[in-house]
Amino acid sequence: MSLAIVFSRARHGLAAPLVTVEVHIANGLPAFHLVGLPEASVKESRDRVRSALINSGFAFPDRKITVNLAPADLPKEGGRFDLPIALGIIVASGQLAEQHIQGYEFVGELALSGDIRPIVGEIPVAMACRDAGRSSLMPMPNAEQAQQVPKARVLGATHLLQVHSFLQGAQDLPAIPALQQHIKAPVPDLSEVKGQTAAKRALEIAAAGEHNLLMLGPAGTGKSMLAQRLPGILPDLTEEEALQTAALYSIAGMPRSMQDWQERPFRQPHHTSSAVALVGGGPVPRPGEISLAHHGVLFLDELPEFPRKVLDVLREPLETGWIHISRAARQAEFPAQFQLIAALNPSPTGHHDDGRASPEQVMRYLNRISGPFLDRIELQIDVPLLPKGLLSQHDASSETSAEVRQRVVAARTIQLGRQGKANARLTAAEINQHCPLSAQDASFLEDTIHHLKLSARSYHKLIKVARTIADLQQLPAIRKEHLMEALSYRALERLLSYLKN
Repeated sequence: MSLAIVFSRARHGLAAPLVTVEVHIANGLPAFHLVGLPEASVKESRDRVRSALINSGFAFPDRKITVNLAPADLPKEGGRFDLPIALGIIVASGQLAEQHIQGYEFVGELALSGDIRPIVGEIPVAMACRDAGRSSLMPMPNAEQAQQVPKARVLGATHLLQVHSFLQGAQDLPAIPALQQHIKAPVPDLSEVKGQTAAKRALEIAAAGEHNLLMLGPAGTGKSMLAQRLPGILPDLTEEEALQTAALYSIAGMPRSMQDWQERPFRQPHHTSSAVALVGGGPVPRPGEISLAHHGVLFLDELPEFPRKVLDVLREPLETGWIHISRAARQAEFPAQFQLIAALNPSPTGHHDDGRASPEQVMRYLNRISGPFLDRIELQIDVPLLPKGLLSQHDASSETSAEVRQRVVAARTIQLGRQGKANARLTAAEINQHCPLSAQDASFLEDTIHHLKLSARSYHKLIKVARTIADLQQLPAIRKEHLMEALSYRALERLLSYLKN
């Protein structure tokens, strides 16, 4: 047969759209044409495939070969189509029966020797093949990662000859090695943080309701220590969440290992990071830090040192949980449902009361953070200097991360049972349904919002925080003391008001 059709998968954002590799061998002068909107790396597959076939002992047709990658309007990039193109030529030239490739999809880059090299994005490929009811045959290193996709039929190979022999039924493919269970590194414990009882309380509320948190305080008070211990008190990822996170890391070329499969990611980009590094982008859009922190924590230390325009690009994903990247030739959409933890000094010199900076200089420093961005952070806490003598004392009563995590998991379980999501993700309609206030409490909160000149968004966020506080106490209704505690977590706004006066 001079025509062969092989199924493969492209990479488009978090999706893996189907690509039909059509190979036609016709009479005429020897030529090898590749069509279907291939990029330079795909066009180079002609030389790789030719050498791989010859060096593996296959006959390369001395005729006119046309390879079409359909659909033609979908850009194709990378070396992932080498293996399906080679198999298409083998089938079209009569060296393998067409029925042997039915029910399979193939991805993989070929070396000149016929070895199969890994590609980027094996998790989305395995998920798409599973949903299509076909088996995915990919390079062995990719198969090791893709085997974590539930109910996916994944096969791994290291050489083109292995694939040919398997499809002919002559031999089985080698078994996919099980992912090694490495010993987890010790997780920083909350009990190691001296003092800062109020900050630990705010961290617990943030973890329980998935709220954003801003810590304000002089250098060396434990802000970074607190942020780094947040993953230790968060619930584990569910199977679906872990799969989404693994897919994002897969297309970024950063496969997650088995030991951190259900651990929430913790990303800490430097303040010199660009907007593209945070939200993603590039000629072929790749996920940025906010997507790599999906279902996890994004920690921004020294917040005012980030350029203001870089921080403002986070405003939309903080609200929607998605980032839409649009370029001239490519568009992509990545999930970015992350929990923002930010830390900053109250002054460019370290503290606003140290006498080294005027109120105008402090205001200019803090004004690098826009009001709309600040409006999206529910909890703003002060992390003060520790009192004398506390550093040298051993506090045996300090709670461990495991003890705090029990309360956080219990509160999150209540939220999932009540509304199916964390409190921070509630919409306005869901707030009215699941967070009702008495007429007296609603009037109190509205008067306070008006007095503090806060926005309607802040009004809803305060109710969400109060709902989380009530969940931690396992109370069915929000009380006035919960609203008052939520209102107490507005440290930066109090500082700005103080500096203005």
